[in-house]
This record gives sequence, C-alpha cells and structure tokens, in this order.
Amino acid sequence: MGIALLLTIGTMNAQTKTYTPELLWQLGRLSGLTLSPDQKTLLFGITRYNVEANKGNRDLYTMNANGGEIKQITFTEISEYDAVWRPDGKKIAFLAPDEDGDMQIFEINSDGSAKTQISHIKGGIEGFKYADNMTRILYTRQVKMEQDVADIYPDLPKANALIAEDLMYRHWNDWTHHSYSHVFVADYPSMQNSVDIMEGEPYACPIPNYGGMEEVNFSPDGENIVYTSKKKKGKDFSLSTNSDIYLYHIASKTTRNISAPNAGYDIDPLFSPDGKYLIWASMATDGFESDLKRIFAYDMAKGTTKNIAPEFGESASDFAFSQNGKTLYFISVTQGTQQIFALDMNKGGIRQITTGQHDYTSICVSDNLLYGTRESMEVPADIYSIDLKKGTQKQLSFINQELLKDVAASKVIPRWIATTDGKQMLAWVILPPNFDKNKKYPAILFCEGGPQSPVSQFFSYRWNFQMMASEGYVVIAPNRRGLPGFGKEWNDQISLDYGGQNMKDYLSAIDDLAKEEYIDETRLGCVGASYGGFSVYWLAGHHEGRFKAFIAHCGMFNFKSWYATTDELFFANHDIGGAFWNQPEPHSYAFSPNNFVDKWDTPIMVIHGGNDFRIPYTEGLQAYNIAQIKGIPSKLLFFPDETHFVLKPQNAILWQREFMGWLRQWLQ
Repeated sequence: MGIALLLTIGTMNAQTKTYTPELLWQLGRLSGLTLSPDQKTLLFGITRYNVEANKGNRDLYTMNANGGEIKQITFTEISEYDAVWRPDGKKIAFLAPDEDGDMQIFEINSDGSAKTQISHIKGGIEGFKYADNMTRILYTRQVKMEQDVADIYPDLPKANALIAEDLMYRHWNDWTHHSYSHVFVADYPSMQNSVDIMEGEPYACPIPNYGGMEEVNFSPDGENIVYTSKKKKGKDFSLSTNSDIYLYHIASKTTRNISAPNAGYDIDPLFSPDGKYLIWASMATDGFESDLKRIFAYDMAKGTTKNIAPEFGESASDFAFSQNGKTLYFISVTQGTQQIFALDMNKGGIRQITTGQHDYTSICVSDNLLYGTRESMEVPADIYSIDLKKGTQKQLSFINQELLKDVAASKVIPRWIATTDGKQMLAWVILPPNFDKNKKYPAILFCEGGPQSPVSQFFSYRWNFQMMASEGYVVIAPNRRGLPGFGKEWNDQISLDYGGQNMKDYLSAIDDLAKEEYIDETRLGCVGASYGGFSVYWLAGHHEGRFKAFIAHCGMFNFKSWYATTDELFFANHDIGGAFWNQPEPHSYAFSPNNFVDKWDTPIMVIHGGNDFRIPYTEGLQAYNIAQIKGIPSKLLFFPDETHFVLKPQNAILWQREFMGWLRQWLQ
C-alpha cells in the first residue's frame, strides 16, 4: 500500500528555494486564538524573531471572523501574552511587563488604543481570568513560603547556594525558588479586596511545569472558582501524579476536593455555560503521566461524578462548550493526526468533526462555526473555520504565505508497515523537495520522544521534517508502539518494555523503507531526542550495521544514573519499574543503553542542554565519553544555557547547522 502511494508521486515541480535554518526563524508563529463575545472578531498573537538580537517579540492581531485583512493592534518592543476579550467585548486584556519589569494586566480597545494598566501587584502576576459578570477577576502569582539562604543567613548577603532537605529542589529546567503559584480573587475593576484562595498552602496552581490557566476557572455566576492542584511537595510530589479538582466558594472562603477518589491526574476543569456541570480530564493510574484522559463530569446539584464517554478509547483535551452547553468539543489524537471531536452532553455520543492530514491545536466556538489553529508537517499554523453543518474547513489566515510562496515543499505520505507481531503501523514518509523516484536518496529514521508523544502532523521549529528533507533526505517517522491515536493497548504497551517491541517497530520501519528503489540502503541515519535520544543510544548497540550515523539529543544513556538524578520519579517508577536497588532488580534496567556499548561502532553525535533536569546532561557526557574512549567518530554539542529544549534563536540555528553537518559528513 505504502509503496504504491509513493510511486505515484513521480517528479514534483521544481522550485529553487528550500527550507533553511534561517527561514524557520523568519516564520511568524501563531498562538492564543480567541473569539470575541459577539462572535465577529478573532484575536491572536504572532511571535516573530530577531536572530541578531537573539530574541522574539509577540504582538497582537485581530481579524474578522469571516476572514479577510489581519490588523496588528500592538506595536511595542515587549511581548504581549495571554490576550483575552473582556466578557463584555469592549476591551482586550493581556499580560505585559510594567515599568519595573513585573508582568501586569493591561486593557486596550479592540483597535489597540487607550492602553491602561489595571493591576499593580508587586512582583507581578502569571495569569488571569475575568468572571463572566465582570464583578471579579482572578489571577495567579508566586508566593514565597520557604526560607532561602539569604533568609537563614542574613549576614552572608553574597552567599550563593541552595540548601535542600527534600526532593524536588529542581524541576524540569529550574531550581527551587521556595515559592508557589497561588490563585487570588479580587474585585474588578478596582483590584481591591484581594484574597489568596490557597493561603498558607505550600502547593501550586497551575501544576508546576505541567499546565497553564486552563487549570483554573470561574463558575458562570462568578461565585465559585475551580482549580487544579497536586497538593504534594518534595518526595511525595516526585513520586505521584495524583492531582485533584478543587471547588472554592468565594463568599464562604471554603474549599472542597471533588475528585478525591481518583488516583491519577485530574486536570483542566471547565464549567458548562449554565453552571450545572463541571467537566475535566481524568487519568486513572497514579504515576502514569500518559494514561488515557477520560472525560469526567460533576453534577453541581447532586454532587456526583461520572465518566461521560466510557467507550471513547483515546485521550481528550482542549475542552470547549457550545454556546448552549449541549455539545462539548475537544481535541484528540487519531491515526497520526489531531482532530476535533464533539460529545453530545444529553445523549452521550461522540462524533469526529474534522478529518484530514493535519493537526488542530486549539478550538473556539460560535453558534454555527468552530475556529481553530491548524498545522501539518508541510506548513506552519494558520487559522481555519469549520462549518458544523457541512463539515467543511476554510483557511482564514495566511501568516507565512509570502515567505513560503517560492519554497519547495516536501510531500508527506502515510505508509502502513507490517510489524514483527503481525500488526499494522502507520509511518509518515517525508520526501525531499522536487522528489525524483529515479534517484537514490539517503534516509533518516526519526525516533519520537515522550515516550508517549504522538507522531502527528506537528510543524516543529527544531525537529522540522521539511528542513531535513530539504537537505536531500527521505525521512521516516513511525508511530511505533507507545504512541496515542491507535488505542489504549498500543499506547500503553511501551511501559516496562523500552528495549522491546517499540524497538522492533523502528527496525521494521527502516527495513521496509530501505526496500524502495529510491533509497540508498548504504546511507541510513537515525536521530531522536529525549526518549528518542535513548532510542538512538539503544539502536547504536543493536542495529547490526543498518545505520551509518546517529544523532542523540538529551537521551537517557544509563538508567541507574538517570534514575538517581531525574526530577519526577513517578515517571521512572512507572516506565522502568522502580529503583535499581530493589530486589529483584526491575528487568527494564537490562534495556539500559550503557549495557551495549561493546557493540557501538558507528559515528554518533551527542547533544545536550546544561539546564536539562529531566534527563541531566551527564547522560550525554557518558555516551560521548565512551564513544571517544572506544575511538568511534563522535561529536559533542553542549548548550550550557539551554534546557531539555533549544529555545534561543542563535542556538537553534547552530543546532540545525551542526545537526545537518553531521549527517552530511556521514551520509552524503
């Protein structure tokens, strides 16, 4: 099936320009789509980067909901974030730094005029929301609740140290600041009578390094606030995913936990428009961060909770109600794409609204239309409308049309591949621009991270398949075992089996593609980050000569050292079975790539960030050092000020140049 599809392509129309690292950083990046209360105007942000200045700037834009001219409404040299319409539609509010550099709430007219600062919170705030009746506003800000070195030793003002007596002293990419994000409610517009609804609690909302303002909402009448928090700290926080949904009554200042019976993550609570129900995403298993996100509903009058979509076998996210509350819209991964679905709140049935080879990443709802941001491996995000009656999708914005009009795009082809256990696996095949089936091309196997992140139709600004294909490579990106969109069994299988079936799936994918006449099987490479970096390290010891070059970014190399230095231990406990000193030792430690370095013999490039606390950079140093000791051609690319990701423009361009240079050295 896949071979037949590929051979029908032939030679594409030749174009002279192709993707370059510099072009990726010229593209405008669309985010934060919202619809005005009167359903006439769309509001969104576009971030553009100045490579020379090594930073980006985000401005706000509006557009008629039917499409047409895009109007820029902010023109500052500072970014505007989290823009929303005020509930009456007369103003737009956003976060931006004030004169002291603290993030505050500002309001402007819809044309960008009459900018007014409405909050003056010392230290700044991190997020906000209006009550629908505009009598109150909630906001989140950091509250210091623990002593640091300066507090303990005030006579040592220049001492620079961290003192810890518990875990979670660092998380993802940040050292502890002894502070917690709390939710405050205040009168609007005066911002007076502010109350910390989590006063005295050493817990945070949103959950640190996990969610955002989707984790806190007003009830429609403005009398209650619902929020998500994982009310654990230190080692307990590190060992568990158990978060809950809390309902705070503003007048009585009382809080109720309404999801206590569930052991895993409960997140993203949202009231129905009539206030009768609360819905949220619920994961059943404590410690399993990629468990199925079920749709739960809480009856406010009866105080009862139930799973309202028990037959739906994929995770649901990005909830949005219809105006009348009868339909709940959400996004879910299916067959290597992200689509919009609708749940009938009365009858309980679910139907898929959108189809196609793309990803939807957000939803806005009007009476007859949906609006969303849509992207694919071929093009970056733009705004689309979806006709609910006809099911048709219409592109409304063309953010990067001028930049990309002369750029040769790579074709993305779905390919179904037989696995070693008799199943069918979807892989995306990305062909070079101006592809000629009569030529021979080198090929790259892409190994996904997560491990349970979808290989959907994402447009990445680092792992960009257009970029790789533009260098003359055929890229294959398999939806191997352990990815969502193909049922819970497929998604869950990878846990405790890191060196098992999913690695066989990778080899099945590259072996299948290597059979094509247009692939030079003597020039195959393998690349990946995070779990994909681990996959590269593991395959380096098991590929039996298939590959001629490897690139591993921020991968796990030694499971024992990784377990002892990572931050959220619930992940390691669930996925590799616990601590290595347990007896008997969990069998997953046998999959650790360092056990197989005696078989390493292929050029490898190692990339890591110094502020990566999920997979500390010492994992990459071990892999690189061993390759050097063994005399294997190898290169280390280390970013002292980057994290698990590479976010600074010049670092990102350097990443692309070194990445492509290594492949060019060994595969061209």
